[in-house]
Amino acid sequence: MNGYFVLTAAVSFGVTALLGLWLIPFLRRLKYGQTILEIGPAWHKNKQGTPTMGGLMFIAGVLCAVASSFSAALLAHPELTQGYHRILNTRLVAGLLMAAGFSLIGFADDYVKVAKKQNLGLTPGQKLVVQFLVAILYLWSLIAAGDTSTVLFIPFFGQLALAPWLYYPLCAVGIVYIVNSVNLTDGLDGLAASVTTMASFGFLAVAMLLQNFQTELLAVAVAGGCIGFLIYNFYPAKVFMGDTGSMFLGGCVVAMAFGVGAPLLLGLIGLIYICESLSVVIQVISFKTTGRRIFKMSPIHHHFEMSGYTEVQIGFAFSLITVIGSLLAFLAARGF
Repeated sequence: MNGYFVLTAAVSFGVTALLGLWLIPFLRRLKYGQTILEIGPAWHKNKQGTPTMGGLMFIAGVLCAVASSFSAALLAHPELTQGYHRILNTRLVAGLLMAAGFSLIGFADDYVKVAKKQNLGLTPGQKLVVQFLVAILYLWSLIAAGDTSTVLFIPFFGQLALAPWLYYPLCAVGIVYIVNSVNLTDGLDGLAASVTTMASFGFLAVAMLLQNFQTELLAVAVAGGCIGFLIYNFYPAKVFMGDTGSMFLGGCVVAMAFGVGAPLLLGLIGLIYICESLSVVIQVISFKTTGRRIFKMSPIHHHFEMSGYTEVQIGFAFSLITVIGSLLAFLAARGF
């Protein structure tokens, strides 16, 4: 089915790249520019006014690519609607709907920011409540489709069966955590898009190993969309993805992990995302308990930036770490 992957990549990349030619000038006319936090690196002030909400570009690209390729595949291969494929189909469709739901939350947050010309959108409490609602609806859709396994695959260790009352709350917390971690990763030009491109390739390799066509399609679409977006977002960025885009990518990353039936692979493939959010937690706890900061600035990409590394160097290093994590995940998945 390589033809479907070529079609998916081409549509996702093409729609994203072409849409940027129209969307970026449109966002400029609307004056939907990013407001830079005062507490951020001083040199980031140069980015003030850069159009945000650019994530709409790859959201359209991914959705169009998956819809066209998946529909064509179902028509040509009726067996994809039978047996275990029905659960895989639900994981794909529900995963994209979940990503779209998180994107809507991000869009609301971005809109409040640009409308009020400040870098504070929805309150953390408001976002968390709606994010957990989206996560719960996603998990409920899997259960309704018959995807009721509560066995966790622990990379390199084996499988662990959990009671449903423990498994699903842990999954909901994990989903929200990863989505917000991807959101935190979007702090430098091209960083979130490049890391997520590598993460998508990682999930693509795992899905190919497991012969999981549905997750392969999603991974190819996300990678294609991110590469198309990097045309405009690579340093120096002409547009930012905003929470609209980063939360969508977070939802897609989660959908790929659940798509292959091994969400804990995110501990390897999504190592950068986890480190980004943990750095914030560690920084806050340290400062509140001891009055000292562990990092020069958090999230951790700002620590390296304050240490003299360029945005391009950090993006390259974080992407390389994601590649290494993906290779480890692929090796671990061989025992799945």
